Amino acid sequence: MSLPRVVIDLEKLRHINCGLGRYSLHLGQEILAVAAGRFQPVFLLPRGAGRYFPGGGFETITVSPWNKEAIRQLYRPFVRPLLPTPGVTLWHVTSQMSKYLPLDDRVPVVLTIHDLNFLHESPAEARTDEIDRKLADIQRKVNRAAAIVADSAYVAEDVAGHVDLGGRPVHVVPLAVSTPPVASVARPAFVPPGPFLLSIGNCLPHKNFHALFGLLEQLPDARLVIAGKKTTPYGEFLEREVAQRGLAGRVILPGEVTDGDRQWLYEHCEAFLFPSLTEGFGFPVLEAMQCGRPVFLSRRTSLPEIAGDMGYYFDGYEPAELAAVYRDGLARYQADPAFATRLKDHAAGFSWAATARGYADVYAGLVERA
Repeated sequence: MSLPRVVIDLEKLRHINCGLGRYSLHLGQEILAVAAGRFQPVFLLPRGAGRYFPGGGFETITVSPWNKEAIRQLYRPFVRPLLPTPGVTLWHVTSQMSKYLPLDDRVPVVLTIHDLNFLHESPAEARTDEIDRKLADIQRKVNRAAAIVADSAYVAEDVAGHVDLGGRPVHVVPLAVSTPPVASVARPAFVPPGPFLLSIGNCLPHKNFHALFGLLEQLPDARLVIAGKKTTPYGEFLEREVAQRGLAGRVILPGEVTDGDRQWLYEHCEAFLFPSLTEGFGFPVLEAMQCGRPVFLSRRTSLPEIAGDMGYYFDGYEPAELAAVYRDGLARYQADPAFATRLKDHAAGFSWAATARGYADVYAGLVERA
């Protein structure tokens, strides 16, 4: 008996260094490890991307403009009566932003929704048309799907609150932390001598980095590095705030950094701070824990799911409150020699192998119903 053929959209491998590109790489690698005897993987790949999976074990559909949904929806009604029995059993749309759906609308679809962060970025009232357009696009994909997958329980609840699921189940399959890159051998030139605090992320309003400036004013000897793309309106706001509050030299905004420098920052920071207001998952939290560093973060959206009882939480953003949480947490971390090891163990619990097994279970449930 032939195995079910499951198409998995790995088109984002064309941007291998972006978040969805790395997700596609790790998912594809681990899916191959769990597929044996269960299903036949069929990877939707950009040209040349098969090199990322040198061991084989998969079939390929090559990405082309003709298999984009924007084109297929035009000719699908005309070819539908001519289509043979579907050649694939299931199709996994691995991101709500994917442009690809099966030509044959009899093929069940699994849709992964990573986040609805666009709903929670400010100022929402100025982006009504953009929000409506993005929600409508997701709703169309949900209407086409047989099952939805979210990266966290928070995202599952957010989706249920803003999209008509029509009774479709939402499965939570957490993502994972990857093997870290090799750290730079030398201290990056942009980091001044001495201890420093660290935050990482592109400079967008929901990251809430400016809340940390009040914390620095409570910690007169502390320095803070915020590494990530800063050529944004919010990045410009942060630089103005640094100047106006007299924090030049204490807040370092290097912009985007290399993988090696980012890893050096994780490994050598005194603590990692993540005051974000909305996160679908929160990779930097696990990346810092993977290095055994104490993590101070918002008790919002998905972050408590990711950090569990290993994080120190900000329940508010008043400077004195931030400082109290920081001082208390750092003292507890420093007093417990085993804490760094427990942080590493916690991060290791989020594995790509577990993510692939979670998806494989979702596939199996739909195949059984087919």
